[in-house]
Amino acid sequence: MASTEEAATSAPPAPPVPLSVLYCEVCSFPLEYCEFGASLTKCKEWLREEHPALFDKYYSEEALQAKIGTLSLEAQEKLEKDTAKKEAKAEAKADAALKKKMVMYLQVTIKRIERNKRKHVTSIHGLEAFDVDLKKAAKFFAQKFATGSSVTKNPQGQDEIVVQGDVSYDIMEMIEEGVGLLKSVPKENVVQVEEKAKKGG
Repeated sequence: MASTEEAATSAPPAPPVPLSVLYCEVCSFPLEYCEFGASLTKCKEWLREEHPALFDKYYSEEALQAKIGTLSLEAQEKLEKDTAKKEAKAEAKADAALKKKMVMYLQVTIKRIERNKRKHVTSIHGLEAFDVDLKKAAKFFAQKFATGSSVTKNPQGQDEIVVQGDVSYDIMEMIEEGVGLLKSVPKENVVQVEEKAKKGG
């Protein structure tokens, strides 16, 4: 009975104190694991600026000597080369991803414009974003469709190709098939628009 009363009156054990972990703002790893990421140089720069004491703890001469003291000179050089190679690879991957993302937002607009009930023109805007020479493309369309084709400025002041006649679907087909100058234009980035003639007052 007494033991039960003692257990009831004794204080409960203190809850464990949560461990505070500082994460790197560059690679998002805990500081101890930055060396396994692909941006160690940038991680070290950030740590030196934001937390100089922790930088000394992990990357001072003494800390590095303690870490790699057991490694041979060749092993140390190999480690440095591997780190540099890993960082260069990560930067190249990030650049490629950025370019891919940029291409996703680029758009080619093929607009079918009605002039009156029977006549149409087709305007193509945005080809230059995919390294298409507009003058060569205009000449290519003129020969392909045996019609007038020229580079002009649209109302927004940007260059576009205007082809006489309704050839919007033909041009879309050429892009899909990667014909001639249009092979660098991804079909996913092409939008077809139709513009009706405005009725007179």
